[in-house]
Amino acid sequence: MIKKYNIPEIITQTGKALTNEGFDAYLVGGCVRDLLSGNKPKDWDITTNAKPEQIQKIFSKTVYENKYGTVAVINEDVDDSSLRAIEITPYRLESKYSDKRHPDKVSFTCNLEEDLKRRDFTINAMAINMAKGVSRETIDFFGGKKDLKNKVIKAVGNPEDRFNEDALRILRAIRLSTELGFTIDDETENAIKNCSHLLEIIAKERVREEFVKIVMSQKPSAGIEQMRKFGVLKHISPELEQGYGVGQNKAHKFNVWEHNLFSLEHAALKNWPLEIRLSALFHDVGKPASRRWNKEKGDWTFYNHEVIGAKMTAKILSRLKFPKKTIDLVAKLVRYHLFFSDTEKITLSAVRRTVRNVGPENVWDLMKVRFCDRIGMGRPKETPYRLRKYESMIEEAMRSPLAVSMLKIDGSRVMALLKIPPGPKIGNILHILLEEAIDVPENNTKEWLENRVLELGKLNDKELEKLGKMAKESKVGKEQAEINEIRKRWWVK
Repeated sequence: MIKKYNIPEIITQTGKALTNEGFDAYLVGGCVRDLLSGNKPKDWDITTNAKPEQIQKIFSKTVYENKYGTVAVINEDVDDSSLRAIEITPYRLESKYSDKRHPDKVSFTCNLEEDLKRRDFTINAMAINMAKGVSRETIDFFGGKKDLKNKVIKAVGNPEDRFNEDALRILRAIRLSTELGFTIDDETENAIKNCSHLLEIIAKERVREEFVKIVMSQKPSAGIEQMRKFGVLKHISPELEQGYGVGQNKAHKFNVWEHNLFSLEHAALKNWPLEIRLSALFHDVGKPASRRWNKEKGDWTFYNHEVIGAKMTAKILSRLKFPKKTIDLVAKLVRYHLFFSDTEKITLSAVRRTVRNVGPENVWDLMKVRFCDRIGMGRPKETPYRLRKYESMIEEAMRSPLAVSMLKIDGSRVMALLKIPPGPKIGNILHILLEEAIDVPENNTKEWLENRVLELGKLNDKELEKLGKMAKESKVGKEQAEINEIRKRWWVK
C-alpha cells in the first residue's frame, strides 16, 4: 500500500529497520505534503519514539551533532542526493523560544500528536505510518489534507504562538505560498502582520535564505507583493517598498513598484539565475530618491537613479549577508543598466566602455537585465531591432582585435633591430607583420617576427610602403567581413 506514494526503497528499508526493533516510524513534514501532492520530495524526514542513542544503534553510519535529537542516517552509495542523509527525529516537545527562533529546551515524548502539534503549518503536520501490516493512511490531526486540497497555508493551532516560537515561519509561510501557489488563510495572515516585527531579531543569513527562495520561485512577484502587503518587506528591504505607488514619466506604463516586479517576473519566466533576478528587482530602487518634477517638460525625471540605486542595492544585499561576489555583480549591473541608447548615435568606443565597466564576462548578463527592464515597461517585444543592434555592437566590440597590439613585437623593438629612427617605415613593417600573423597565427612569435623584421629591413622604402598599404587594405577587408558576419547573425545592418 505504501508504494502508491512512490517512496524510494531505501526510505522504506529505513522505516522497516526501526519497526523491526519495535519502534514507531512515520514519514513526516514536507515529504508527506509533496507525496500527497504528487510531487517528488526534496528531502525525507522520519519521526519515531526511539531516542537518539537507540536510533544510532540500529544504523551503521549516523551523524548526531545537534541538541534537538535529530540523527542523520548516512547512505553514501546512492545517486540521489536527497537520500544520502535521511533525518530521523524522536517525538519531541519544545519549551518557550526566547530568541524567537530556537526552543530553549527540548524533551522527548511518546506521543505522535504532541510532536505534530509543534510544527508550523497544517500541510506540514501530517504523517504516514511506515509500520508493516497497517493501512498506511495519512495521519492528520489538524486538517492538513483539507488545506492541501484547498491550497491554503494555515498555521497549526494559534498562528501568533507559532510565529512567536520561530519568527522565520513568517517568511516561510510567504515562501510556501509563493512556491506552491497557495493562499494564506485570514487568521494566519493577520498573525503575520502582527508579528512581522519579530523578523528584526532573526539572523540575517536565515532571512536571506528564505528571501532567495522567494526570488528563485516561478512567480516571485507574488511573494514580494505579499511581503509588502503583510508588512514584512519593511523589515527586510524598506528601500524597495519606497517605490510603491511612485509614478514615473510618460515613457512608463507602470509605477516604480509595478515596474520592478514585472521586470523580476520576466527574469523568472526566462529561468535566469539569482544575480539577474536580483538586478531586475533592484534596478530602479534609486528612482524614488532621485525623482524630480521638470516644469519645462511637464514630466518626472530620475537623473542618476542608476548610481544611487547601485549604492542602495549594495547596502541592502550587504545587510542581508549576501556573498561579496554577488553584491559586487548585482550592484554593477544596477549601476550600468541604462547603457542602452540610440544605436544610430552611439559609437563603438562607447560600447567598449560599457564592456570594460561591467567586464566582458558580465556584459551579456547586463543585456538580460536590459531585457527585463524593457518588458517591465510594458513593451511587447523582448528583442526589437535596436536591442539586437546593440547586441551586435557588443559582439563587434568584444571580437579579437585585428591590431598591431596583438603582435609579440612592437615599434621600439623594430627600431632597435634595424637601428633606424621613428618614421613611416616602422608602421609599414608592423602592418606587414600583422597581415602575415593573421594569415598564419603560428608566426606570431618573438623569434619569427624578429627574423622577419630583419628581412623586411632590407627592402627600400617604396617597396615597404606598397606592401604596408596592401596589408592595411587586407586588414580592413577582413575586419569588415567579420563585422558583416556578426551583423548577419543578429539580423541587423
